[in-house]
Amino acid sequence: MATNKLLCSFRIIGVFSIMLICALSANAQFLRTSYFMEGTHYRQQLNPALTPTKGYFNLPVIGAVNATVGSTSLGYQDIIDIIDNGDDFYKSTDFMNRLKDNNKLNVNFSTEILSAGWYKGKNFWSFNIGLRTDIGANLTKSMFTFLNEMETIEENWRNSSYDISNQQLNINAYTEVGLGLSRQINSRLTVGARVKALLGIGNMELKLNQIAMSANLPTDKDIADWQNPDYWTGLGSGAAAEAEKLKAKFNNYHANLNVGAELKSSFKGLELKEEDKDYVTDFDFDSGKLGIAGYGFGIDLGASYKIMDNLTVSASILDLGFISWSKSSTKLASANPDPIDIQGKKYADMINPNAPQTSITKALNQLNADTEDYMELVTKGDVLNYDMLQLQVSDVKESRKSRLASTLVIGAEYGFFNNKLAVGALSTTRFVQPDALTELTFSANYRPKNWFNVALSYSVIQSAGKSFGLGLKLGPLFVGTDYMFLGKNSNSVNGFVGVSIPLGGKKVNKQG
Repeated sequence: MATNKLLCSFRIIGVFSIMLICALSANAQFLRTSYFMEGTHYRQQLNPALTPTKGYFNLPVIGAVNATVGSTSLGYQDIIDIIDNGDDFYKSTDFMNRLKDNNKLNVNFSTEILSAGWYKGKNFWSFNIGLRTDIGANLTKSMFTFLNEMETIEENWRNSSYDISNQQLNINAYTEVGLGLSRQINSRLTVGARVKALLGIGNMELKLNQIAMSANLPTDKDIADWQNPDYWTGLGSGAAAEAEKLKAKFNNYHANLNVGAELKSSFKGLELKEEDKDYVTDFDFDSGKLGIAGYGFGIDLGASYKIMDNLTVSASILDLGFISWSKSSTKLASANPDPIDIQGKKYADMINPNAPQTSITKALNQLNADTEDYMELVTKGDVLNYDMLQLQVSDVKESRKSRLASTLVIGAEYGFFNNKLAVGALSTTRFVQPDALTELTFSANYRPKNWFNVALSYSVIQSAGKSFGLGLKLGPLFVGTDYMFLGKNSNSVNGFVGVSIPLGGKKVNKQG
């Protein structure tokens, strides 16, 4: 990383968040489409009470891999624009028109390193070791507008006003070791729970709470004119009157910059460098030192109830828990530097109508000197850099905690033809950062055999109703998606693949 940029400037944070979409090219650590597929055990990721028809052993690592990207505004074409145009992607009119006032990005990745499940009497036991990663970002359109106009409108920094506050980046990565138990209480009710020990890999919260700037300053042409002796000679006796007019004009000049931010990070190997200054001048990350940075606990709870022979309702709450990050791996910093507050009255008072050229030249020189820092920070074309932020490291007095991204799940299904065909509705609300993600999914499921299940789903919110889902279990192989990639307008895309080996016989009292 460059030593004069915050994470290679906040422009790069924006690009980094968007490029995560490109890197994964696939919103949650589960697959909604699998929820009503009785033949697959992957639906237990959504509700620990939904037991499969047989036990299983997932192949290591590739036994259950899920990757998802969701955005409120950016789609596939935006990624292509970024790749094609490099750092100039925000100059595209089409790209700017697609942005909303707040643009939320969520990237999730999960994989089961090792997992298995088996029946013992009325109980179904499961065990898993898995890797989970959540990344969320909130980027405002005003940030991209600032980048666009500062580079495309000449000398725009001299007479402009921007408020590019409320940018946010959240990262949470951990390994979970889980033990699950579900039990069929009677022919209608099944309950389930999974307890999880959590090994924290890393957590970061970066909030840019305030970045506001405004200026009204003389143009290069004005400065050149007022410093030119011929300009004043040409005015003759009117020079004093012109100086009075300029005095009023100088009184309205100003340059203001206010910055506020906070960083909370718990990653082994991350260092905040302060090179000959009292604020952060560089971020240094040594991936070789990456390790366990915290420990935590989580629990999933679920239930399924058959109201009548063909109608079943179910609900669960997932990932109730937290991770406590060690003091030694935690870095805290905040930014509240003294604001730049330059007011024109100081320079207006320096103007003497009886010596217009000399006094105005003196006032201009002083104004240029005082606004040099403002100009240096703003005209770089970056949202901010280390010198603007002045992020000061704070003492870490104790460990910090972060909560898991909990999920509320509610489902209902109705079965036909001896429960071989079913239709269902599923509501999920996942409390990720910076904002919760809600989805409503409708599905049709055909499940004639344990080894063959197929489902077609339609999720109406995150993809703006522009996509559909598909799930297929064929023997040991399961593939699925909640958001099929349908071209350049796709805002949400995901993919799930799993390979498992069946264990034991079927459960005795199959519940719909």
